[in-house]
Amino acid sequence: MLNGGGDEESEATTPRVVIVLSQVLERLVNRNDCLLESDSVVTGKGLSVFQGVRTPGISVSKYLERIYRYTNCSPSCFVVGFVYIDQLLHRHPDSLLFSLNVHRLLVTSIMVASKVLDDAHYNNAFYARVGGVTNSELNKLELELLRLLDFGVTVTTRVFDSYCLHLEKELLCNGRSRRIERLPFRPADGETEHAGGDSLKGQSSPTQAVN
Repeated sequence: MLNGGGDEESEATTPRVVIVLSQVLERLVNRNDCLLESDSVVTGKGLSVFQGVRTPGISVSKYLERIYRYTNCSPSCFVVGFVYIDQLLHRHPDSLLFSLNVHRLLVTSIMVASKVLDDAHYNNAFYARVGGVTNSELNKLELELLRLLDFGVTVTTRVFDSYCLHLEKELLCNGRSRRIERLPFRPADGETEHAGGDSLKGQSSPTQAVN
């Protein structure tokens, strides 16, 4: 299990958008884990390829910090990765984001977003090391993500800004008046169907395994 620094040090080195996204996802995952434990809901098979056999020994927040630290992808990639996951949950409403699939969904969606947004990015093998999965598995997950999205990985400025606004509201709900820093974003020609994140309501070497 990875050990991180204190909260103040983390916030000083990690973009605010990554910290807020971590908070949003951790609350959702905790809620869904409780629902599954109570047997009040059964998750569908739409996102089953991303599901591991046991909960990884690293929190969502530390996992996102790890991805940012080692891959040096732009903060915008985390927002676009958030868009991809939200789209998947809209397309598969019987599926839940929970502790067994959130890590694989994150590393895959952020890697794809980096390929779309960043001029320079690491290859799949490096992201696999950072994410704690094998290269062959990450290749498979990438293809499955693209298939589930019908290869619609372009995001417009309007949709991007709407998700940033959703995350800013999360800051306000947690008693923080600061705005998320304005993220540089180059709009694509395509259009995504969903905005606002509605379905998301309901220092060591990169070798940590996510099983």
